[in-house]
Amino acid sequence: MEEFIFIRPTKEYEQQAFDYIQEFKDYNSNINGVGGLRRYIGDYDGWLKHLEEDRSRTMDDDRVPGETFMLIRKSDNKLIGLANIRLRLDDHLLMYGGHIGYGIRPTERKKGYASYQLYCALKFCQEIGLERVLVTCDKNNLGSAKTIQNSFGVLENEVIDDNGEVLQRYWIDVNDAIQKLQAKYEHQKNL
Repeated sequence: MEEFIFIRPTKEYEQQAFDYIQEFKDYNSNINGVGGLRRYIGDYDGWLKHLEEDRSRTMDDDRVPGETFMLIRKSDNKLIGLANIRLRLDDHLLMYGGHIGYGIRPTERKKGYASYQLYCALKFCQEIGLERVLVTCDKNNLGSAKTIQNSFGVLENEVIDDNGEVLQRYWIDVNDAIQKLQAKYEHQKNL
């Protein structure tokens, strides 16, 4: 498997971030896990500021605190995916959004990268003390469902989201999943 770094967004990846969003548009693909990037097209510095605000929120704020990470392939320094991790859930996120949202650019799918990115997100959750996380996906997104299941996600139920689509809600025991997945990804040094 390729080697990756899992990092917070930096100015270095500005053009790649916009190219990433454009690729989703070009492929008419849903954009998930981007920490609001699509609202900041043309204002990357504004997006970085938004992410800093998300990071600095307290657990008592009206909006939930969160972190956003980029999955960068080392061989070509290419942005492959984005993951958004919410440090707590409000009522809406508990039902529909979950702790972790993620996406892999359309041209890089079906290569196992989403599973590795979810593993990196789980490692971060473990580091900050989240023991159990909710991850959701559209029922018709078989690739995402498989990624979650391969990360030891347990389906709790299905709900109808705000768009009338069936959404699957999976819970992952973070420590258990990390322990089971660690051998598969232990060659990665830069988590």
